[in-house]
Amino acid sequence: MPRIVMKFGGTSMAGIERIRNVASRVRAEAEAGNQVLVVVSAMAGETDRLVQLCREASALSDPKEYDVVVASGEQVTAGLLAMTLQGMGVAARSFMGWQLVRASAVHGNARVDAVESALLDEALNAGTVAVIPGFQGVSEDGRLATLGRGGSDTSAVAIAAGVKADRCDIYTDVDGVYTTDPRIVPRARKLTQVTFEEMLELAGVGAKVLQVRSVGLAMRAKLPLRVLSAFEDVPGTDIVADLSGAEMERNEIAGIAADRNEARITLTGIADRPGTVATVMKPLAAAGISVDMIVHAATRAGEASDLTFTVPRAALAQARSAIEQEQSAIGFSEILCDDAVAKVSIVGVGIRSNPQLASRMFDTLAERGINMLAVTTSEIKVSALIAEDALDVAVRVLHTAFGLDAPANSQGQAA
Repeated sequence: MPRIVMKFGGTSMAGIERIRNVASRVRAEAEAGNQVLVVVSAMAGETDRLVQLCREASALSDPKEYDVVVASGEQVTAGLLAMTLQGMGVAARSFMGWQLVRASAVHGNARVDAVESALLDEALNAGTVAVIPGFQGVSEDGRLATLGRGGSDTSAVAIAAGVKADRCDIYTDVDGVYTTDPRIVPRARKLTQVTFEEMLELAGVGAKVLQVRSVGLAMRAKLPLRVLSAFEDVPGTDIVADLSGAEMERNEIAGIAADRNEARITLTGIADRPGTVATVMKPLAAAGISVDMIVHAATRAGEASDLTFTVPRAALAQARSAIEQEQSAIGFSEILCDDAVAKVSIVGVGIRSNPQLASRMFDTLAERGINMLAVTTSEIKVSALIAEDALDVAVRVLHTAFGLDAPANSQGQAA
């Protein structure tokens, strides 16, 4: 009997009518003969409301108590969905995250260590639909721990891997993975397949369809993923290990990603010697701040140089403070900060074998007078840091330059 995990996001769970819609989809899968586990997010906007209540209660709240509060939204939707399914004649019960997911003790951003599958196996083998709140687990000290924003995707994939599910379906307010954000490019196309590698890079550079950690976990577990609409019965996008069918010969790129969550820091007059970059990164790492692009420029070896790097925009003030406290150890002349920047990226397995793709990206941006402030690459990704006010134009011209625009119909709209 096939075993599947269905994950529904906050928009899908926003109110009783939408929960009934979710319940109908779950019932259809159960009636088709599948063993079904459902992972749910809190209602849309609920987690933000709970976070704000924590801030009002205490500006420096205990992370353990913070987790108790912000995890409550998923518990509500899990109970409501189980009730709704029962009202439809479906055997269902809710579980709590602390019963199933063992997590690290980093409250607010815990990692999944293990999934206790015995309880779930028992319920599924008895013909019961298991409804599970996402975003949460239990730490070694017995305290509830949340997995970070977007953590319900990670919960779903971890549970699917833990119970050896045949697949994990992620239901969202979009009907699949597109070549770029359709709000920026109306003629963006939906992809039938994306590789794990491509999805990992797309998620990492701004695509919001799936949380990065969930994609990495699915890739390691070789777990088939599907991205589907929670509101329409249309084909979605399969996240796969290798392309097949019509996508097999795709030799260029899968899509263009845009990320406004960037800020640039430049340290001037920094020494050009071994260990300098490590000295800069150390206080940032201690503060839990991720660094993305890094450019270390020196005119001649041994002379003073400039070091430029990017951090999440929300962490800019914290990053500046952490570096300024270590100015004497680092030895820089001036710190310059800029949060009016953004990152545009091309992503695709074709980059691995076609060096002309990066050149085409650079030429396209240059033709529109868009200056690149920094560049980073991976095996299947090229990213450029640009001025934020040029981001939408950059995405549009790159989308066209790489032949990603959907054909227009007779009315000039995307087909």
